[in-house]
Amino acid sequence: MNKVAVDPVLSHGLQQLGLSLSAAQTGQLMAYLDLLQKWGKVYNLTAVREPGEMLTHHLLDSLAVVPALQRHLVEWKERQDRQMCQGGLARPFKVMDVGSGAGLPGVVLAVTLPEIQVVCVDAVAKKTAFIQQAALALKLTNLKARHARVETLTDPFEVVTSRAFASLTDFTQWTRQALAPEGVWMAMKGKRPDDELAALDPQQTAVFHVEPLTVPGLDAERCLVWLKPKAGPQVAIT
Repeated sequence: MNKVAVDPVLSHGLQQLGLSLSAAQTGQLMAYLDLLQKWGKVYNLTAVREPGEMLTHHLLDSLAVVPALQRHLVEWKERQDRQMCQGGLARPFKVMDVGSGAGLPGVVLAVTLPEIQVVCVDAVAKKTAFIQQAALALKLTNLKARHARVETLTDPFEVVTSRAFASLTDFTQWTRQALAPEGVWMAMKGKRPDDELAALDPQQTAVFHVEPLTVPGLDAERCLVWLKPKAGPQVAIT
């Protein structure tokens, strides 16, 4: 991959989010944005076409969830260490991005967290073809794309995430079979989705955190909804 100039808006956004990336990683993010612009003209990958808006509405919007996922990854590693001390087997940390579209946030997660495995799933073949091309061009060996309906997937994932994919009820129902033991859902939403939260079946799904997000350069409400399959008493929503 050729060296790509890093946009100062991206550099400032990373500082605001507290993300420390290598020059290679920031180069990958800019190269991904370039691929998204080129392919988007032909394959209509996203509704946003202007480069500056793509940087804030897509790239920085996806980067805003990385610190939260990093914290979850640390907790998961601690549990893994305890289980291995008790004779358990090590396993990779796998994330599934449902209805990934052009790879948002999946490609961004694969770039910023190279130690995890990311699978982007979409029912539209041209979109998974783009993600496969991006994985090749950016040399992301931890990124794969699958052209499938998510309901058919049963591989175990530690985190199942989505960005503007479906209601929380549909999202959790369609992907429940793909969660690993102790796996969680991480749903990216705009304004806090109180109606969707109220519509969830409390016997099936527990919401354990609704986390406000701030996206650098974007004056819009964003939040991250963390959920898990019901097991024991309902945890209060904070």
